[in-house]
Amino acid sequence: MILLFLSTNCLSQSSILGKWTTIDDDSGEARSIVEIAERGSKVFGKIIRLYRAPGEDPDPVCDQCPVDDVRYNKKIIGLEIIQNMIWSEKELTEGSILDPESGKIYQCKIWLEGPDLKVRGYWGPFFRTQTWKKVH
Repeated sequence: MILLFLSTNCLSQSSILGKWTTIDDDSGEARSIVEIAERGSKVFGKIIRLYRAPGEDPDPVCDQCPVDDVRYNKKIIGLEIIQNMIWSEKELTEGSILDPESGKIYQCKIWLEGPDLKVRGYWGPFFRTQTWKKVH
């Protein structure tokens, strides 16, 4: 029974790792691809592709990021937006997520719900949850 629990827990952890398509809350269209990977005992995520409309800068910089953040004025493609997440049961907690469009940094929680990834950003008592789709 313990072996079954451990193998199920490892499966859900490894299922969170990989490439995910972020979806715009308003339009329902794909915005980017984020690659989530483990580094040491923590989990991080970086943008590896942007879906841009014609006329938009194909590789913008994070000019809305806080000036004292190392990500300020860095290219968004390759930008680490998820940092220092820690495994807790079947989810990731304790870390943060950056919204490069607004420059705001939120506390974060990530978990699987069926085939989808749920990504929740918290700012005080307020939160917003996005659904990301696995890249196959």
